Amino acid sequence: MNSSSNSILSFPLIRTFFIDGFALTFLLLMPAASHLTGIPFYFIEPMRIMLVVALVFTSRSNAYILALALPVFSFLVSGHPVPIKMLIIMAELVLNVWLFVALFHKTRKSFVSMFIAIIGSKIVCYLTYWIVFSWAFVVDESQMVFLIAQMAVALVLSTSVLVFSTKRTISSAD
Repeated sequence: MNSSSNSILSFPLIRTFFIDGFALTFLLLMPAASHLTGIPFYFIEPMRIMLVVALVFTSRSNAYILALALPVFSFLVSGHPVPIKMLIIMAELVLNVWLFVALFHKTRKSFVSMFIAIIGSKIVCYLTYWIVFSWAFVVDESQMVFLIAQMAVALVLSTSVLVFSTKRTISSAD
């Protein structure tokens, strides 16, 4: 008998609850870990990481729910991001899921679809920051080390989607 059929995580609802619980816990601990170590863990974009994990291992619907819930949860727990920035991040994450799904259905290439979805949603996010805040805010938010970290995260997450997903799982999710 296949060992994966015996796993409790083989049940979609249980797997979804497990991943969502992990996402919320991960986000809850991130500010404390950054404070204790002095390492700016937000550079690795924990919300986007959890979003991609949900997209690959649960469902598109769950990824959309997390795209909306994670920024709100982060705000309620840590006071960051501020409400207007929280709304922009929510839009960015929802756009990330939508772009990935749309591009994947067109190209059937998971790496390319995720990479373009991440970069595209980031560009829209920074353009929105510029419109809502100012160019100085965008410059402050896009320091070179942060941009390098974001590029690395985009590459790692895109590679993860390529390795862990199949065309069947992405196409059949929802």
